[in-house]
Amino acid sequence: MKTKISILLVLFLMSVGVHAQIDRSKQPEPGPAPKITLKTPQEFQLKNGIKVLVVENHKLPKVTYSLRLNNTPITEGNKAGVSSLLSDMLGNGTTSIPKDEFNDEIDFLGARLGFGSQSGYASSLTKYTERILELMADAAINPLFTEEEFQKSKKQLIEGLKSQEKSVDAIASRVGDALSYGKDNPYGEFTTEETVNNVTLQDVKDFYTTYFIPNNAYLVVVGDVDYKKVKKAITKDFGKWKKAAKITTATPALTANVNSTQIDFIDAPNAVQSNIVVTNNVDFKMNNADYFAAKLANYILGGGGEGYLFKNLREEHAYTYGAYSSLNDSRYNAGRFEASSQVRNTVTDSAVVQILNEINRIKTEPVNPKDLESAKAKYIGSFVMALEKPETVAGYALDIKLNNLPEDFYETYLQKINAVTAEDIQKAANKYFESGNSRVIVVGKGSDILTNLEKTGLPIKYYDKYATPIEKPVYEIAIPEGVTAETVIQNYITAIGGKEKVGTVNTLLMQAEAEVQPGVMMVLEMKKTSKNQFAQEITAMGQSIMKTAMNGKTGYAVMQGQKKDMTEDEVKKTIAESAPFPEVGYLDSGVTLEKIEAVDGENAYKIKVDEELSLFFSVDSGLKIKEERTTPMGSSSLFYSDYKDLNGIKFPYKLSQTMGPQKFDFTVTEIKVNEGISDEDFK
Repeated sequence: MKTKISILLVLFLMSVGVHAQIDRSKQPEPGPAPKITLKTPQEFQLKNGIKVLVVENHKLPKVTYSLRLNNTPITEGNKAGVSSLLSDMLGNGTTSIPKDEFNDEIDFLGARLGFGSQSGYASSLTKYTERILELMADAAINPLFTEEEFQKSKKQLIEGLKSQEKSVDAIASRVGDALSYGKDNPYGEFTTEETVNNVTLQDVKDFYTTYFIPNNAYLVVVGDVDYKKVKKAITKDFGKWKKAAKITTATPALTANVNSTQIDFIDAPNAVQSNIVVTNNVDFKMNNADYFAAKLANYILGGGGEGYLFKNLREEHAYTYGAYSSLNDSRYNAGRFEASSQVRNTVTDSAVVQILNEINRIKTEPVNPKDLESAKAKYIGSFVMALEKPETVAGYALDIKLNNLPEDFYETYLQKINAVTAEDIQKAANKYFESGNSRVIVVGKGSDILTNLEKTGLPIKYYDKYATPIEKPVYEIAIPEGVTAETVIQNYITAIGGKEKVGTVNTLLMQAEAEVQPGVMMVLEMKKTSKNQFAQEITAMGQSIMKTAMNGKTGYAVMQGQKKDMTEDEVKKTIAESAPFPEVGYLDSGVTLEKIEAVDGENAYKIKVDEELSLFFSVDSGLKIKEERTTPMGSSSLFYSDYKDLNGIKFPYKLSQTMGPQKFDFTVTEIKVNEGISDEDFK
């Protein structure tokens, strides 16, 4: 016992000595990066060319199949949209199984199955693995292409394009791609209603026959499977896929950047904030020697809340909710760097300057060691967490094959990240972030932002929303002599039916609906009276999303089940807009006529009601076509169109609500005048 006590004392004293020698003022040196060992997927290839990678993982009773066609970029030209139509039609039945029966079986199995024009995906529980594989192969090899389904897909695609007409995000993405790569490039071309209408069912079939082939396809299997059994099943099901003629497509050349930084401006009169993208093309591939340095440089610049852009534009200047950057690699000469943000109209020019400043900063100033370590920690953490997913192993193996990477690319991932120095960051930033040869693509409300953009000193080129060069827009339109805010409102009242007719309306009930996603409708119901009463409710799938009610003296709002009483100021504002036609009350309220402004290509008088609300009336028809509201919480616009006569009064039957990047198109389904409303509706 005494011997044991002596040993413990010695160990204790040794530990005290060790602790006494530690210099706690210095951060401990990091240990060596751990060795990453990845399980190599088992592989085989069918006679038709399809290559299969299998990763067995028996932790959960499920399996996934991922199909990927390794085609080079495809140009669709004047039939752009054919691949989207193919994506929509694949997986909806086969030549042997009708659509409804096919989809019902997928649902019965509790499985998932879907296709793109160059891909496919299926997943299920292990006990259904053979059947889901059969269904996936049948859908891929024997797709059901009918004229009826083609017309449905075509109509849906066109409706989707129409819904994006006023989307600032959609315009910025389309024009950005077209200007960066060129409209004739697979990465720069875009789909329009015209090109979709050029597509026939035969075009879809031809596209499928030409490009959806096994010659250069990969099938990745991950999950609770036995290699020998799944190999036999895949050979049976996908072995039926006939090998086609070799595809002869060329990889597009790398598109040159502009000679000097310029602003490419696209006017979006309905925009409540500006979309800014600073971009340049890069020759950036995963097998580049400076791949990791470049990725870390991008993260430090704009990878998240700790990035230079975020800290500058949001935290320091409060221009926006966020600012980010991306650096995308490409095997097909489509690498691209982007720094982007959405900012308030009034600070658009300042935001452009600050984004360029931050890009120049990372190119000229050595990165702070703490920022570099933080970026490394992020990448290492993400990498280690991803390894917990079995599909990651197969994905990494596919990356190595497709990107011509060394076999130990992922096994030495951590060492490569940790080896990056501040000097490497600066070199990579100078190589890939072309702040002196960038396009600054700005989509915004020109009448509000263009004058200040010109003060940046950067040359400005002008484009329409389809990337066609145009002349500088003209915003200053002289207001005709004698036109005032009062005459504009009087003309509006006359245009909808006249003051006498409008005066007979004591109550107004309106119902409208919008499709927020296929099959899911959002319903809007609004009630107004001449007694300063107002009620509005939005519902979806039978559930109330938002409700507001005001009885003329007090009011409340309910959102997500939380009720909040209106403040005295909110009650006053609601009363001002509660009348069936509040414009009548504006005649004597001191509203001001600010200017003539284009609204979706139509000139309109802009009437400022107060600091938050502005109304726009068509110069030609006199009808109200837009409301714009700006609050500390953000901006929103409401567009009015499709006016129809109801008992001698014109009402708009289409309402388009935009709020930030979101847009909802409501179609009015019912309007009731002087009926269907009681005082109970406002309690």
